[in-house]
Amino acid sequence: MSDTEKGKPMYPERNIEQYMEYEILNNRPGLLGDISSLLGNLGISIDTINGVENRRRGLLVRTDELNKLKRFEYMSAYIDDIHILKIRKPQVRDRLAVRHGRFIKRDEEDKKVFRFTREEIGILVDFLAEIFKEKGHKLIGVRGMPRVGKTESIVAGSVTAKKKWLFLSSTLIKQTERTSLLKGEYDENNVFIIDGAVTMKSNEEAHKQLIREIMSYPAIKVIEHPDLFIEGMQYELEDFDYIIELREDENQEITYEKHKKQHWFEDEDINFFGGM
Repeated sequence: MSDTEKGKPMYPERNIEQYMEYEILNNRPGLLGDISSLLGNLGISIDTINGVENRRRGLLVRTDELNKLKRFEYMSAYIDDIHILKIRKPQVRDRLAVRHGRFIKRDEEDKKVFRFTREEIGILVDFLAEIFKEKGHKLIGVRGMPRVGKTESIVAGSVTAKKKWLFLSSTLIKQTERTSLLKGEYDENNVFIIDGAVTMKSNEEAHKQLIREIMSYPAIKVIEHPDLFIEGMQYELEDFDYIIELREDENQEITYEKHKKQHWFEDEDINFFGGM
């Protein structure tokens, strides 16, 4: 069995991964084949390729020298059919664009805010999984109205990333406020999930002390209702690496009037196992 059949790369020395995106100016027959051949002749392998927007194409490529990609960019300036838009180290958003064939929505002013609708939960799960695979501290906030799919997306993202998840506060089956962790639960590979509404309303100081401890722990933390969380804890939205907004549809408004009422959250995600 060949290395390719075993899933091993044909050219293992090409270990520099880059994302390339170009605009198609003239979608003539054979254009993709010509570009692929030129990349191959320059010593650049294509891992994945897909259309990412109207008249745009995204590629994940590998090479052993970045200069080869600069050479391709220079040569492409003489190709009237395409215009190179991006060549860079792949970001999470780039990988998802190539995988799903479209860009995820991002706030134009606040670049850390990403928007999804319920019909895009599959893309959201992949997005979370890619973040969860990264090492070290990441603080992720998830906004959304009750029963829109916040908790199920976080858990599914953890499963996809092969990570263990732990609820520090939750309303999944019953209201939960953890006040301590077992020794084995302190693991930098775990995903710690916090319901910001529950923690904000908690009168249990031991619970809040545990939350403060985990917030400084070098692991992934996901906080549902981050805007409520910062009201009861000494943190700011600027502390978050990502803010995810999940809606039933693009026009749904995320409000907090109901969130602040006593006991509003006790059955928020009780239908967790009702499907995605």
